Amino acid sequence: MTGRYPSPRALLDRYGLHAKKSWGQNFLGDERVLDDIARLAAPRAGETVLELGAGLGHLTARLVARGARVVAVERDRDMARVLRGELGDRITLVEADAARLDLPALAARYGAGPSPRLAVVGNLPYHLTSPILFSLLDQVEHVLRAVFLLQREVAERLAAPPGSRDWGILSVLLQREADVSVERIVPPGAFWPPPKVSSAVLCALFRPPADPIVDRERFRRLVKAGFAQRRKTLRNALEAGKIAGPEALGAALATAGVDPGRRGETLGLAEWAALERALGPVATP
Repeated sequence: MTGRYPSPRALLDRYGLHAKKSWGQNFLGDERVLDDIARLAAPRAGETVLELGAGLGHLTARLVARGARVVAVERDRDMARVLRGELGDRITLVEADAARLDLPALAARYGAGPSPRLAVVGNLPYHLTSPILFSLLDQVEHVLRAVFLLQREVAERLAAPPGSRDWGILSVLLQREADVSVERIVPPGAFWPPPKVSSAVLCALFRPPADPIVDRERFRRLVKAGFAQRRKTLRNALEAGKIAGPEALGAALATAGVDPGRRGETLGLAEWAALERALGPVATP
């Protein structure tokens, strides 16, 4: 679809609406960027794509044009009215909070095959990026790929290499589950209204983790503790996070071959996984 779908300003005028600043609404109208995102999210016709925060429907329309089965999630009733008016029964509209989705239920209902997984795409407001990513990681077995338009600095943090200044909690958690890349930078002028910062298209292709762990929740707590106080040594940071008692923690660090005097941001994915495994079985209550 090229040029037939009305511009963001035209659609807002048509429906008597305006972008809600408190909701972080900046609508992408650049056709080339929209086409790139749609291609990444739906490389083949017939795939089911879950669009988070479908907004005015610009990306939605391009996904439909590529032959995708689109499940559009939108909690703003005004935006839902636009989606119904412009796209009608060409999409499945789900009025819900994108940060609180039941992905297993959605995959079972709209996916294909015995173990269905969904492609997920969306232009994510800055204040919802972390909640949505953590929700996806909690339900990662049901995600095939994710293509997100994010604030540029956030996207670059998520794709950062181990040991870099931007390597952090979400970098570790996401890259453990997926191959992550920044596909293109998007300037403020591609949006209406234009935001104050640049954005970027982030692509995450989910695959089985290379290194096993014992417990996903403990792994997340371990990584969070390791990055919580960056100036502290890893041992001191993990002790402060109450990951384990001093003796058990010292033994785990030794077993994993990790120097307790290092900082958390210097550990790679394999080292984080080795340290979690070295903590042993998780005690049951």
